Amino acid sequence: MSEPLIVVDYGSGNLRSVETALRFLGAEFRISDSPEEVLAARRLIVPGVGEARAAMEELSASGLGQAIEAFWRGGRPLLGICLGCQIIFDLSEERGTACLGLLPGRVERFSSEGGRKVPHMGWNRVYQARSHPLFAGLADGAFFYFVHSYYPIPKDERVVIGECEYGLHFAAAVARDNLVACQFHPEKSGSNGLSLLKNFLRWDP
Repeated sequence: MSEPLIVVDYGSGNLRSVETALRFLGAEFRISDSPEEVLAARRLIVPGVGEARAAMEELSASGLGQAIEAFWRGGRPLLGICLGCQIIFDLSEERGTACLGLLPGRVERFSSEGGRKVPHMGWNRVYQARSHPLFAGLADGAFFYFVHSYYPIPKDERVVIGECEYGLHFAAAVARDNLVACQFHPEKSGSNGLSLLKNFLRWDP
C-alpha cells in the first residue's frame, strides 16, 4: 500500500521542523529511509541541511538516490528543500560533489566579497520569476527563512520560479514538470511557509 507522502530521511534532513509543519497542516505522511517506501509514495519531500558530499555518499550507499530519481521519473510530485534543492543539480562546488542530476546546473558558494556574511541566514524576500502553483495565494516578495552557504545556478533559467537578492540575484525556487525545490526553509517560514507546503500537498502536476 502506498503512502500519501514520504519525507526522505537520509541523515541530513531537518526532519523535526518538517514533521511539525506537516502535522500542523494535518498531512498524512511517513518519515522513511527505505528506498522501497520512497518508490511506493504518491508524493515526496527531500529536505536537507549540511554538506553535499556527505549527503550524496549516504544517498548512494543506501539506494535512496536511485529511488528518488526513479520516483521523479515516474511523474509524481517531488519537493526539495535547502540541501534537497541543491542535490537535484549536476554538481556542487562543495568538495566537487556529483549530485543527482535531475536538473542541469551547478551549485556554488557565496563569496564574502563586499562584506557579505556567509552563510546567508535569516529572513529574506522571494520574488516570483514566473507563476507557479507552489506560490498560489502568496504575495510577490513574501519573506521566507534561509540558512545556506551555497546556492543553485540552473543551466536553464526558465526553471527559476523564485529569486532572492543577497549581494547577487540567485535562484531561490525552481520547478520543472513534477519537480519543485526551494533553497529556503518553508517549514521555518511561518504562515508563508505553511501556505507553500499546503500548496505542494494539493499540487497535481
